[in-house]
Parts: sequence; C-alpha cells; structure tokens
Amino acid sequence: MASSMFCRSYPDGVAPRAARALGVAVIALVSATSAPLLAHDMWIEPMTFVPELGQVVSVRLRVGQDLLGDPLPLDPALVSQFIVEDTAGRKPVVQREGRDPAGLLRVGSPGLMVIGYRSNPSVIELAAEKFNQYVKEEGLDAVAAMRAQKNQTGAQAREAFARCAKSLIVSGATAEQQRDRPFGFTLELIAERNPYLMHVNDEMPLQLLYRGQPIANVLVVAMNRRDPAARIKARTDATGHVTFKLAQRGMWLIKAVHMVPAPAGLDATWASYWASTTFDLKDTVSGAPVQ
Repeated sequence: MASSMFCRSYPDGVAPRAARALGVAVIALVSATSAPLLAHDMWIEPMTFVPELGQVVSVRLRVGQDLLGDPLPLDPALVSQFIVEDTAGRKPVVQREGRDPAGLLRVGSPGLMVIGYRSNPSVIELAAEKFNQYVKEEGLDAVAAMRAQKNQTGAQAREAFARCAKSLIVSGATAEQQRDRPFGFTLELIAERNPYLMHVNDEMPLQLLYRGQPIANVLVVAMNRRDPAARIKARTDATGHVTFKLAQRGMWLIKAVHMVPAPAGLDATWASYWASTTFDLKDTVSGAPVQ
C-alpha cells in the first residue's frame, strides 16, 4: 500500500527539509492516482547479508512489489524503533534523516545479527474499490466479512498502517542457537532456524506474533528475488506457525499483514500491521559453525 514514506531517492545536495517536502508531494500524487501502489510491501535490504567483522553496513528500506523496490528515505517522525541486536546485545541503528540508505551499523561481533525497523502509524483514506482490492490481495478475509456484515463494502475506508520489518545478516562463524528473536513489534515474524546454517531445499519454520502472542489464520507469503512470481503461501496454524521449503538460493522476503478495527486514539476505522523479514540463502552454509 502507499506508504507515507514512498518516494524515490533524493538527489545529492537536497536538504532534509526540502526532501521531506518533496516526499509529501509525491505521496499525495501517489495516493490520489495509483491504485496498484496500495498493497506495496516494505522490507529491509542491507548492503550485504554477510558483512566482515568491523565493516560498516548500509541499511536500506525498500517499498515495492515482487522484490522490486523504491528507496524509503528515513523520516524520523515515523520511526518507533530502528535497532540491531547481535551476540553482544541490542543497540540503535545510526539514522540518516531524509537519506537513502536510511541507516548505518558497524559489525562489532561475529555471528547472527537481527535488524529491526518499526514505524509509527500513518493514516490513509482509500476509496472502496481500492481498499477492497488490497484486502483481497492480502488475504484479509475477516476484514472483508466484517465490512459485508456492516454493509460497508461499498464505503471508503480510513486506515492507520504501521510497518514491522526485520532482516537477518551474519558475520563470520555462526551457530544454530543464534537465531531470530522477538523485538516486541506489534506484528512480528520470527524465523525459527538460522538461515545461514541452511541449504537450498531445507525447511524454514516461522512463527507470527501479534502483540506478543501467536496468531492463527493469517496469510504468510514467501518470495525469492530470483523468481518472485513463484511465491509460496500458507496460513498460520493455531500456534502461529508456518513452514516453507526454500527451494532457491538468494534473497528471501517473507511477509504477513494483519488488520483489525482501529483502537481508540487512532483517527481511523481500521488498523493494519505489515510484518516482513529478509535473509539470504546460500548454496552452501556460510562460515564455519561454532561448536
């Protein structure tokens, strides 16, 4: 969907204030004229998934479809959390206001690192046809049923949406016990295997949490950059789990969307939360496993 951060990268020399103004203008145009942009995915795409120890890694935010994304220059007003956690602990990603890449981090410890970005909600108003289209595309059957029950299918919708994106990267040796972990995001995908100790055709189990609790019957989609059209889909079971067989090497994006009636305090009818996680799958295991 059209994010309040959706825009192309800014030319060098454009001041952050001017860049934000340009971004607002672009968003207004996109929201008004581009129905296909309503269901855009958002993900983290680091400069590299396998950095060297001590390397400074650029952290890029992307929005798009089929893993073809436009940059999201950082808007500090939208950032709730922008963090990285490694074997030494958690620390903030260095934010680059109005810039792409949106952040920087230095690899200080070997092993698996988890990058997380959580946005504050943004509000958008959508015509009925556009809203119904993306509700269908994202498998939000319960929302469609509630709108039909209330005779609202033909009504426009005011929605507050928030992004909950993660990315797994690795430096040097890693171990099976080094895995993804919860960050406390409203909607959050947890990878239950270390992808850098996996091979092509291995299975990746994931759990989806909503407000820290497993959530059932939410559509989860996995796609690979080499063939994004060959996406894999599954709904979470009673424990919030799905399992995907990852049959291609390269960058994977796994994502889910959950929507509920907007809670009190939000100037909207609906609240949606967009979770994603990215990682790279190699033909062979990365590094030498830690014993």
